[in-house]
Amino acid sequence: MAKAKNTSLPTDAVVAKFDMLYPMINSALDEMREFSKKKQDGVLNPLKVKVINRLLDDIKEVLSADPSTEYLDLLDDESLPQNSDAVLILGQFRAAMDQFSKKYYGHHDGVGYSRRWSTVEKP
Repeated sequence: MAKAKNTSLPTDAVVAKFDMLYPMINSALDEMREFSKKKQDGVLNPLKVKVINRLLDDIKEVLSADPSTEYLDLLDDESLPQNSDAVLILGQFRAAMDQFSKKYYGHHDGVGYSRRWSTVEKP
């Protein structure tokens, strides 16, 4: 009897996108923290909001099956958020990504010490 695939696991494609986006969210968060240190109430320009929201949209897509996504909001492109608002939102997205990673990346049985993603293709 064939073993049923665990559809609650992410796919290899989702994991590949996660791995691409994770350093990008870290970079964006680091940059916004620096801006916030210099001028906490400084307002983001429309280009920064657009670039950050594009990143956040892709992250929401990767995390779409995770319940945390209902608490993840994009930056408001009409009222243009302050630097500190962007830091808060980026931090929430990174926390959700960290939670996702802890849930699906870890130790696996096999030869020696092995850490890898658990995916639909490789449960």
